[in-house]
Amino acid sequence: MSKPKIAQKSPYIQDVKPGQYWWCSCGLSKNQPFCDGSHKETEFTPISVEITEEKKIAWCGCKHSANGCFCDGTHRNL
Repeated sequence: MSKPKIAQKSPYIQDVKPGQYWWCSCGLSKNQPFCDGSHKETEFTPISVEITEEKKIAWCGCKHSANGCFCDGTHRNL
């Protein structure tokens, strides 16, 4: 299995509203941290996330988090 491209070595901090979000797992999207369909030529697929309340989220930017689409600090070791 290939590794995703590191989009950035820090999280994308965003205030989000309730709804469905599609997090880019390949690192190729030009609409980071969200999917724009760039994964179509890869083995990666976006991850669907349902947010139920308005809150601040730290989306993983390095694409290597053990916590899926949410930052766990892994970027500090890359």
